[in-house]
Amino acid sequence: MNIVKLIMYLFFTFLLFSCSSVNNDKLGPNILTDNEIKDGWKLLFDGKSLDKWKNFKHPEIVAGWIAEDGAIVALGEGSDSKGDIITKEQFGNFDLKIEWKISKEGNSGIFYGIIEEGFNKVYETGPECQVLDDVNFPDPLEEWQKAGADYAMHLPNNKKKLMPVGEWNSSRIVVQDSLVQHWLNSEKIIEFKRWTPEWKEKRATGKWKDFPSYGLAKKGHIGLQDHGNKIWFRNIKIKEL
Repeated sequence: MNIVKLIMYLFFTFLLFSCSSVNNDKLGPNILTDNEIKDGWKLLFDGKSLDKWKNFKHPEIVAGWIAEDGAIVALGEGSDSKGDIITKEQFGNFDLKIEWKISKEGNSGIFYGIIEEGFNKVYETGPECQVLDDVNFPDPLEEWQKAGADYAMHLPNNKKKLMPVGEWNSSRIVVQDSLVQHWLNSEKIIEFKRWTPEWKEKRATGKWKDFPSYGLAKKGHIGLQDHGNKIWFRNIKIKEL
């Protein structure tokens, strides 16, 4: 192979590789890139099947949720915690990424550390990253109730940016032993440590004072809340740490 042919070969090889990489990064929701797969990420929803999820206290999804147009959709049929869905698998330390959009005046949440046995509600054990329409919600709101908050515990900082109703937001929850982070639309908005004296005091003097098992689980299910409003989730991926 002469030098001209070698240069042409290397150029077209580079071009083909570059195009493949670009296409691989633009595959759309509910698909992992090659780099994500190599890095240990896995999907909790493939855009079609709900087989990795179940209703709380049920072996499968029996009501209230469907897969539609590449999203997991809460139909908004009720706010009973038994209508919430949880992963069949349990997770300890993890990095979770998830996209969501909400209906006007909507309310929902993303839970982790949920324990089923011995409990009747997901929130008895599972901390919640709040999902909410902050702008149009009909009732007065405390800051700890707004989107991105560690519900009733920790508030988002001033980097929080929320997309309008009907547009996709991206949330990320990182749990590494006692350290927890909430991200919203690529900005870290909350960081705290669990189980410290300050954390225990906050739990004991606030909304969770009557829930002694709240937030204690080191491993549990991840959950999505049906709070009586329609909401869409997609691109749900997790990496165990």
